[in-house]
Amino acid sequence: MTSAHTAKPATGAQATGHAADAADAADADRGFVAALVPGVVKAADGRVVWDSDAFAFLRETVPAPTVHPGLWRQSALCARQGLYEVTEGVYQVRGLDLSNMTLVEGERGVVVVDPLVSAETAAAALGLYRDRRGDRPVTAVVYTHPHVDHFGGVLGVIAPDDVEAGVPIVAPEHFMEHAVSENVYAGTAMIRRGMYFSALGTDVGPEGQVGMGLGLTTSSGSVGLLPPTLEITRTGQEEVLDGVRFVFQLTPGTEAPAEMNFYLPDRRALCTAENACHTLHNLLTLRGAQVRDARMWSRYLNETIELFTGEGRAEVVFASHHWPVWGSERLVAFLTEQRDLYGYLHDQTLRMMNGGATGIEIAEAMELPPALERARHAGGYYGSVSHNVKAVYQRYMGWFDGNPAHLWQHPPAEQGRRYVTALGGPGPALAAARRFADDGDLRFAAELGSHLVFADPDDRQARTFLADVLTRLGHGAQNATWRNYYLEGAFELLNPVPRTAIALAASMASALSVSQALDTLAIRVNGPRAWDETLSILWKITDTGETHRMVLSNGALIHHPDPRDTTADLTLTLDKAQLPRLLAGGGLDGVTHEGDPAVLTRLTALLDDPDPDFAIVAP
Repeated sequence: MTSAHTAKPATGAQATGHAADAADAADADRGFVAALVPGVVKAADGRVVWDSDAFAFLRETVPAPTVHPGLWRQSALCARQGLYEVTEGVYQVRGLDLSNMTLVEGERGVVVVDPLVSAETAAAALGLYRDRRGDRPVTAVVYTHPHVDHFGGVLGVIAPDDVEAGVPIVAPEHFMEHAVSENVYAGTAMIRRGMYFSALGTDVGPEGQVGMGLGLTTSSGSVGLLPPTLEITRTGQEEVLDGVRFVFQLTPGTEAPAEMNFYLPDRRALCTAENACHTLHNLLTLRGAQVRDARMWSRYLNETIELFTGEGRAEVVFASHHWPVWGSERLVAFLTEQRDLYGYLHDQTLRMMNGGATGIEIAEAMELPPALERARHAGGYYGSVSHNVKAVYQRYMGWFDGNPAHLWQHPPAEQGRRYVTALGGPGPALAAARRFADDGDLRFAAELGSHLVFADPDDRQARTFLADVLTRLGHGAQNATWRNYYLEGAFELLNPVPRTAIALAASMASALSVSQALDTLAIRVNGPRAWDETLSILWKITDTGETHRMVLSNGALIHHPDPRDTTADLTLTLDKAQLPRLLAGGGLDGVTHEGDPAVLTRLTALLDDPDPDFAIVAP
């Protein structure tokens, strides 16, 4: 499993001599048109939201000793920035955000696919394209799936007025449902963990951030969302966008719960969204998400091969990350190895699971077939064999490994105090941890160090020791997100928690349905404080014609549309545009109401505000 991660210091010699290196470098450079110079994007207030120039150190051919050479190679390829021609009429802007923006030229303008994280980087990417290809209007937008790096910058390429004027936004069915569940319902926790995912508190450079395996990092500009106007509901669905034929393949449950590939038959170009990139992907991302289905991921890639490859079909495959692969034989080999990668991890995990092994045991024992171990694009730069195996186990068996001793364990702070006591107190416990670190067992040294910190978060010696161990683990990791987690943990042990960069819930509020908006209230109710409270509110939304009845009962805030019972303590009549302001505590100004307005005050008094800066590496 050294392809996924290692605790050994990196050496430059490890990064050379692989047959795939030259081919990947050639593919990453092929079709280059122009770079954004300087590679810096700023917000309207002058704040830098993207700086690809900061990663210029990756141009050095010999990796720094603080970076695994495999990760150095991957990051150097991801750092290639600019506009690239994929094939005639298909372009990509790469290296201006975590993801790629694809631009498909049509009869009148250009179709934008996956408009990055931020409006600022999306606008810069579109501007770079227009500088070289003319001021073509955006005639359609395609979201391949509901992760923020594939829709967040949409307001940098079109405006709501463009949608009202007829510019379609195309997405797989259930896109909005999953965009909200991930980025709003659980958005605060995921964004906080995403800071570890990207090592946001650390500086860019060989000692800190060197990339994320999937790209360099995420931009920190303005995030927005315009809801889709055209849903893809079946594989084989063909839509003509600005005169260009798109044939879609639905792939739900793969890299996202709602996702799709597409094929451009007239250009023999295949887009695999995020289902086949130049890395082993995540089956359960470390920042948190729904567990993905490795079995279906493999089967959908097989379907992709069946549908879109062969004589007279795809000649290039590109994705929303990394660089394309050209040539029918090469792209079939690439897709086949990606298919086999997820199928193998799924099937072998189930085989060992049914033999009695637990997730952590299977992860330690799992080895990839030699051919996949040699395939650079199957390397563990973003996902890893270790945490993907545990994800497969979790999907089928849940968090519990079946050992009754693990059924009712103490929480971390209580465990920490007991471990430290059992080891004879803080001094002997720290000495034991140091012995494991000196012997090279950084994994167990980190575990003991964590128990020391949770037992006494003010123990500076323990925090410094653990920070050093995590740094050493990070500098030895080939997997970018493991490296980033280790380094961000080390940073936060010794420094104040940095402020979270993006407030997704607020930025997406206007795009929520009424039901989704009311859900955001329900998940903020402090249950114990609300146990003995009862109230009811009737919401009448004038422009959508919806009526929702909300009831607080036994600490649960329940709401449903089209109620038979329309009685309520308070009735609010408003339009949908007023709803986000009201739910954010804006008061009843401009809202018609009947009944007791104090009901709303009673409800808001029971709501907790999410904490975007909660502690992770200490209690």
